[in-house]
Amino acid sequence: MKRIKSMKSMFVGISAMLMISSALTACGGNSDSSSPSTSSTPSDTTSTAPSKGDGSKVTINLWSFTDEIPNMTKKYLETHPDANVDFKTTVIATTDGAYQPALDQALAAGGKDAPDIYAAESAFVLKYSQGDASSYAANYADLGLDDQMVKDAGIAQYSVDIGSKEGELKALGYQATGGAFIYRRSIAKDVFGTDDPATIKNEIGPGWDKFFDAAAKLKAKGYGIVSGDGDIWHPIENSSDKGWIVDGKLHIDPKREQFLDLSKKLKDNGYHNDTTDWTEAWYADMSGAGKQPIFGFFGPAWLINYVMNGQVKDTNGDWAVAEPTTGFFWGGTWLLANKDAVKDEAKKKAVADFIKWVTLDTSETGLQYYWANGTMKEGEKGTKDSVASSVVMSKSNGEVELLGGQNMFDVFVPANANASGKNLTQYDETINKLWRDQTREYTAGNKSRDDAIKTFKQQVKDQLGIDSE
Repeated sequence: MKRIKSMKSMFVGISAMLMISSALTACGGNSDSSSPSTSSTPSDTTSTAPSKGDGSKVTINLWSFTDEIPNMTKKYLETHPDANVDFKTTVIATTDGAYQPALDQALAAGGKDAPDIYAAESAFVLKYSQGDASSYAANYADLGLDDQMVKDAGIAQYSVDIGSKEGELKALGYQATGGAFIYRRSIAKDVFGTDDPATIKNEIGPGWDKFFDAAAKLKAKGYGIVSGDGDIWHPIENSSDKGWIVDGKLHIDPKREQFLDLSKKLKDNGYHNDTTDWTEAWYADMSGAGKQPIFGFFGPAWLINYVMNGQVKDTNGDWAVAEPTTGFFWGGTWLLANKDAVKDEAKKKAVADFIKWVTLDTSETGLQYYWANGTMKEGEKGTKDSVASSVVMSKSNGEVELLGGQNMFDVFVPANANASGKNLTQYDETINKLWRDQTREYTAGNKSRDDAIKTFKQQVKDQLGIDSE
């Protein structure tokens, strides 16, 4: 993915983040991807299989918020020359919130122009897999994509949980976005005497007490443990026991409430550079140009490949990944099929074959293998990425130059397995931003802890009409 624009909307905290995030959480992007349109105007293109003289082709309407999945259709047709299918793709960027309303309208309108396959990122996927718009989605089982295929591919459970409603799988991703701790080797050697990931994971965890013990050791030698409090938010958010909404009311999980205290501890002790993610100061810490050298960042493979890779500069090769303080994931894109596509056998087969190739095919000619090994374009060395299938990663080469040649899959396979997908709600994008904003008000000394929580609850009520417990 050559794009850093909106990972996805994903991201809470600041508008800059929101503008970068969607492509990033979509992230999986290999180097064959070109920048998606940043306009909210739909972009329509068609990918056509070679004509075999065997009758009319099946048209699949594919909707996405970046050109990542539309670009996959070209590789699919290249590897499936007998596929009797045309892909009509519509790309609408998530910038300014344009994608979801357009998708909702198209799904509701139905008919021959309705999306047959559509993408949703982690910031809003639950709306389509479990929430208000889940009634439009087909069950994977009705497409012939059963639970055994999921097991045989070794798909991380968190991804399955997010894509399922009442035990019925409705969506799967092609990436895996389980998080690791990405750290500077040279700093590890200076402070801990080794840069071995097996040792470092026990220095920074498990648990936040050990993480802060490590922060004190690093501070004693002039280093910060992370760049800003956003670097610990995603591990905290996605390791909580419950999500923001429980029985229809706002619930502040104790682990998420603890973010207030951990954020303040980072700031009060000078354990970070007090940056905000997705800003120039945050990027500067990746290259070692911040006010104090920073030890590490929490993130998935996409953070390495599509953010750090363009920022590390002189620190390239001085990084490694270890299992994180707590299991978590960050981002991702899921594929759903319109339930109406199941009504036509030819379309059902065409839709199922493409989704299977993208998400469940573990062969060396499946999307997963090309994606993991950076071989989407023959003869070109593309970006390697952590993919949905642990089976594919186990037989792929995950060695990355930025990580000094470390095989990142050795860490990301267990990281994906340790992530939880049971603490999301369809309102996370909005609520996360409100929570992080109030946390920064508290740590900056502008509000008391109680007032920050009170303001947060009132904002959720005002913006979403959701009362607190």
